Amino acid sequence: MKRDCLKIAASAALLWAVFVAKAPAQYAALAATNQTNQTIQLGDSVAPLYGPWKFTVGDSPVDASGQPLWAEPGFDDSKWETQDLTPKDGSIDPVSGLSGYVAGWTSRGHPGYWGYGWYRIRVKVESKPGAKLALAGPANVDDAYQVFDNGSLIGAFGTFRSYRPTVYFTQPKMFQLENAASGGEQTRVLAFRFWMEPNTLIGTTDVGGIHSAPQLGEAGAVAARNQVQWDELIRSYSLSLILGVMFGMLGLVALSLRLFDETDSVYLWIAALLLTLGLRGVLTAIGSWTEWIPALTLTVVDEVVLIPLVFIGWIMVWRGWFRLKRAAWVPRVLPALVILLIVSFAVGDNVFFTVVSQPVAHVFGMLNFAARVLTASLVLGTVIQGIVQQGLDGWLALPAVLFACVSKFRAELAEMHVNLNFMVFGIGITTSQIADLLLVGSLSILLLRRLLISVKSQRQMALDVKQAQEVQQVILPMRRQQVSGFAIDTEYRPAREVGGDFFQIIPDSADGSLLIVAGDVAGKGLRAGMLVALLVGAIRTAVAFNREPARLLRELNQRLLGRGDAQATCLALRIDPDGSATLANAGHMPPYLNGRQMPMEGALPLGMVEEAEFSVMRFKLSASDRLVLLSDGIVEATDLEGKLFGFERVLELMRTSISAAEVADAAQKFGQEDDISVISLTRNELLSPVMA
Repeated sequence: MKRDCLKIAASAALLWAVFVAKAPAQYAALAATNQTNQTIQLGDSVAPLYGPWKFTVGDSPVDASGQPLWAEPGFDDSKWETQDLTPKDGSIDPVSGLSGYVAGWTSRGHPGYWGYGWYRIRVKVESKPGAKLALAGPANVDDAYQVFDNGSLIGAFGTFRSYRPTVYFTQPKMFQLENAASGGEQTRVLAFRFWMEPNTLIGTTDVGGIHSAPQLGEAGAVAARNQVQWDELIRSYSLSLILGVMFGMLGLVALSLRLFDETDSVYLWIAALLLTLGLRGVLTAIGSWTEWIPALTLTVVDEVVLIPLVFIGWIMVWRGWFRLKRAAWVPRVLPALVILLIVSFAVGDNVFFTVVSQPVAHVFGMLNFAARVLTASLVLGTVIQGIVQQGLDGWLALPAVLFACVSKFRAELAEMHVNLNFMVFGIGITTSQIADLLLVGSLSILLLRRLLISVKSQRQMALDVKQAQEVQQVILPMRRQQVSGFAIDTEYRPAREVGGDFFQIIPDSADGSLLIVAGDVAGKGLRAGMLVALLVGAIRTAVAFNREPARLLRELNQRLLGRGDAQATCLALRIDPDGSATLANAGHMPPYLNGRQMPMEGALPLGMVEEAEFSVMRFKLSASDRLVLLSDGIVEATDLEGKLFGFERVLELMRTSISAAEVADAAQKFGQEDDISVISLTRNELLSPVMA
């Protein structure tokens, strides 16, 4: 099957120059002596078998032993066509763009024919006594062949186990010939039985059979030529493998980026596109270097499945990258477009030639062309929208998209003799690969720009968080303070830079009472910190008018209502100079009095319902009584095994005379999961002056 790997034919000229230079002059190749024989005198050289060849379409009948009659030396082929495989000056392979191309049978009187065809040639060979001879198979063929030497099968390219052989992409082949021990002149009849796949007709108008002459010569010289061709083939497709591995690795990197930003689906599209391109590159290299996967299977996987997915991937990558909202119908029509591309590729390329007639396949080929035009238009339109909306990002994507759109019409441009394949230092590169490289380059630049913008944004966010942390430290009371009649010790440790716990300690110089408000906003981080600022401001405003705990909680509840899922537990405690205390609770942890948790009825947190009822209790603090208010971050501390700090450990701590910082230390060392706040209040026997 003709593929870009046929570029290796170009090495024949170099080999010919090398071997002719080392061969003695008396062994130079001679011109054909008559219409049907070619005479070759061999030393350490290789000679091309340009002809004259005899050719016919169809397949040979077989004898009683199953051997094809057309391979026999005595078969009369005088009525067959005569063909010359000498390349014309300036002849170029329409697929690879290399010179030395010979047109196939479809341009020699058999248009539209696929199936079997036979070539025969009689060659007179003069060689040294004991010289080993070999035949180098044609480097450019459509699609598979068997080789016969004087009626004996000496090898094949492809698997001929049924009427329809298994075809592979063209590779260099070498066949050993039976040698005459005495040397001298000998006549050999070489016959090639060719098979061409029906979908090969889709390529160009001159396909079929041999496109470069086989070469006959001394075995060592042929082996050296064969090795050079293999080196050339490996080098030609090394870029496909390199790009395949590189795209695969970059696809995995794109998947990892998705883990850092799960909200942006563009990373999934980039990963899918790169992994698909990587698979194409690896399969191309495997198909060109081995006979592991039949050419038809690779054609179906590549052209029928992967190429349509790549087309759609280009559209979705750029729509996602530019965050386009206009033309919202595009993603909805893409599944139908994929199906159209797959079906039109399969039928138009004659994959189902036994089911679908040639006229029907031609219609689907036209549909495929229309689908590719539509796809190219959508890709270009997407990038143009990106240029309009984002400027530089769109211009960076444009070169890759232009090459990708051109590569979609490689077969049509080849018919117009527009070569889209290039050789760079012996390595074959196509416009499709150029487009893929430009895609990776543009995405790398765009990702770097997005990373720099993200880093700048994160730095600004970190500065905002730091400033919010400083503000929160300002609005929280001092850790240790003396209020008339009370010793107060506090500790606050947020789980993140900005926490959701809050408390306020507000003495009233007019009546000598003390008001303590403590709470815990649902959630963590900057959002919780903003709600804390809101509640602290509301507390400071409300106490200027009323210091009654239950009314204060109702006021805070109103402030949170209608703010989405903004909720908070809260506790308000008022202590009069004589020790009389009133406690109102909205879902917060009950305080501990002298080491025991105070019994309180449950209540809903703030911000849940408008007419909330809060639990209220009254008690009296005597001299030396110690009251401790805790947030649930103490109880919910969790160790590495998933065990909670729990109420029992809290109760043990409360029975000891430890400071607020020591309580926080115990929970934090156990395994802090939430914000921790501790307020320890002890009533003094003697009143002390208020300290600012």
